[in-house]
Amino acid sequence: MSNSPATDTFMFAGRPVRRMGYGAMQLAGPGVFGPPKDRDAALAVLREALAAGVNHIDTSDFYGPHVTNQLIREALHPYPDDLVIVTKLGAVRGDDGAWLSAQEPADLERGAHDNLRNLGLDVLEVVNMRIMGDVHAPAEGSIEKQVTALAELQQRGLIRHIGLSNATSTQIDEALRIVPVVCVQNHYNLVHREDDALIDKLAQQGIAYVPFFPLGGFTPIQSSGLSEIAQQIGATPMQVALAWLLHRAPNILLIPGTSSVKHLRENLAAADLNLSDEVLAELDAIGGVRDGA
Repeated sequence: MSNSPATDTFMFAGRPVRRMGYGAMQLAGPGVFGPPKDRDAALAVLREALAAGVNHIDTSDFYGPHVTNQLIREALHPYPDDLVIVTKLGAVRGDDGAWLSAQEPADLERGAHDNLRNLGLDVLEVVNMRIMGDVHAPAEGSIEKQVTALAELQQRGLIRHIGLSNATSTQIDEALRIVPVVCVQNHYNLVHREDDALIDKLAQQGIAYVPFFPLGGFTPIQSSGLSEIAQQIGATPMQVALAWLLHRAPNILLIPGTSSVKHLRENLAAADLNLSDEVLAELDAIGGVRDGA
């Protein structure tokens, strides 16, 4: 018996979006800084994504900075009516490429205008507040000031919907007391599953969960196990990891990134990959395997 995700769409920001989207971060230069090595190739990836049916693109003006948003505008503007572009605020880049926190209300307003200008938009469809508590992992701490600032930008018509990135469950609850939240974007994958309970809670609330780093944090043993399963079913490890995420919960939306049309097509094909009950059990077991165990 084979399993496939219950549906290939999810109601997100008031629109049905394909659960397999695209993340534009890798279109910038090394370290997500500076221009791409091949600008024409970057533009081709964006156009191919839309041609293949993608209608959810994740970006930020601090990718580059400004690079990915300018590429998106060049490749895709004027945008199709069904395209949802999701961006992020909360950081800026130093001259050396460092990721710097930019969490004050004035920073968020400036970032919103940067995104509007570089994307060529009058209003941002979805804006994620990128919480910088522990930079690379969620950390507790009030986000009332930041979410209130975004709510004010929403009231002024600059933002339609608000999401959170790198957030704890407590911070999500705090935000929900201020404004509706349409998505949460956190680190989650087959072996990095601290958000298991959160995903299920958000699914009940109709809130999208958008995992990043679908292969991040794997040990060599875990990577080997994933590769063996992928080989058995005639897929790539990345395809299997993405397919597992789609099976995990109906509110999971994926944004795998790549600067290659070939890899883009491989990633999108993961949405059509059916995983048997036996394979799903094997994949679930990989999450409990550690080197030296």
